[in-house]
Amino acid sequence: MIQLGVIVVYLMLLVGLGLSANRLFRGTAKDYMLASHSIGPFLLLMSLFGTTMTAFALVGSTGRANVMGAGVYGLLASASGIVHSLCFFLIGVPLWSLGRRHGYTTQIQFFRDRLESNLIGYLLFPILVFLVVGYLMVGVLGGGAVVETVTAGTFSGVDWLSSSGYGVPSEIASAVICCVVLTYVFYGGMRGTAWANAFQTSVFMVLGVVTFFVIAKAIGGADNLFENLAIASKQVPEIQLARQKIPKPVFFSFLLIPLSVGMFPHIFQHWLTARSANAFKLPIIIHPIFVMIVWVPCVLLGIWASGPASGIPAATSENAILATLVQSHAGPVLAGLLTAGILAAIMSSLDSQFLCVGTMFTQDILLHNRSGEHLNEQQIVRAARYFVVAVVGVTYLLSLILPRSVFDLGLWSFTGFTGLFPLVFAAIYWRRLTAAGAIGGVLTVLVAWSVLFWRSDFGANPRYGFPEAPVNLGVATLPPLHPVVSIFVASAIAIIAISLITRPPSEKTLAKFFRK
Repeated sequence: MIQLGVIVVYLMLLVGLGLSANRLFRGTAKDYMLASHSIGPFLLLMSLFGTTMTAFALVGSTGRANVMGAGVYGLLASASGIVHSLCFFLIGVPLWSLGRRHGYTTQIQFFRDRLESNLIGYLLFPILVFLVVGYLMVGVLGGGAVVETVTAGTFSGVDWLSSSGYGVPSEIASAVICCVVLTYVFYGGMRGTAWANAFQTSVFMVLGVVTFFVIAKAIGGADNLFENLAIASKQVPEIQLARQKIPKPVFFSFLLIPLSVGMFPHIFQHWLTARSANAFKLPIIIHPIFVMIVWVPCVLLGIWASGPASGIPAATSENAILATLVQSHAGPVLAGLLTAGILAAIMSSLDSQFLCVGTMFTQDILLHNRSGEHLNEQQIVRAARYFVVAVVGVTYLLSLILPRSVFDLGLWSFTGFTGLFPLVFAAIYWRRLTAAGAIGGVLTVLVAWSVLFWRSDFGANPRYGFPEAPVNLGVATLPPLHPVVSIFVASAIAIIAISLITRPPSEKTLAKFFRK
């Protein structure tokens, strides 16, 4: 009950923060969606980092490290730190500049203008929303699993809660988390989201380090941290301390996954909130360090959970590994605080994703086709809020139908965004990109991703690769790779090939986007 009380207090603090941000709301759609371009370096750093560090990074990495070993860190964390900062510099700064110059609020506005095509917007909108919903499910499932595990035994006399270990059922916990995030996004908009992200990023980084120290001491039993690290590591199978469980082709395939950040619509929206280009300097430099601070402890905890001293039952699901460690090795008050830190990481991503889908709906559909011309600023904001509520409702229902691993679900969402990365890169740097090439690339991603997702039993098979068996090419053999490789390559080829055989953009458009 103590753990549950701490969690409830934390959630109420977040609601209060969102309501406080609403007092500074200027009543305009631009302020609701972009905080009137008023975000400085520190808030930009915290909001960007908090948005990219999701349940995938904490809950997912710990669970997958428990299964696959230390190689999980190399799969994503080491590359993500560098590639994310590279995307902030190569994609974020140019898009911020173009957005401020031409008044863009969403990615789709940029692509429509750059490619002189309305069709690209109507094609991208449902695809981006679909991929964001997949990403949202990562947070919804991760948050619910954590709360259910940590509160196990709280309601020991209630028979109908026996299936959830007499704790708060994950379905109820997920619903409450969605409602809390919706509240401060609903009232606070982008400013409330940025404030909440800064607060929650600070919380989960500090409490994440505390979690690591507490569990390391509980497993190792010594007073010295380094002794505990050595003792805990010696207790796990040697294979867990290396990359032996991850084939080299799959390992290198994952280098493409971090490129997905370049096409996240919620990241694009955060980029546009920057006060100036100088605000990007701090995130570009510090982001890799923050990634290391979060991922290293999570992966180590996952590895230690496979040893006998951890006390983790062998049948524990991946999504519950981190929460089980917290519950087993921390006192009730500390366990509640540490759980609040985990939820902070999860919700710091959900809020940005909630807000971005509402922004896309109003700007790219409602206002673009002139059906919303008669709406005033307050009605536009209201429409964004209602669409967000609808998307969150759909996401919650899907999380009940497809309770997949947080790690695998996140990977499939990232794979779709990575497949679209060649589009945004070409739009910024390649003058010859055409609307037909862009549409061809998007359709290629849609078809390839859908087929491979279906072949993987809708994400249930974490070892699915394409090609599904080695292919002899004569001079070499192509091994099975993560689906992201084939989707990324097919997208790039389609964009380049179709653009080269179709009419280039007008000189007026090129002059608008490419300065001599």
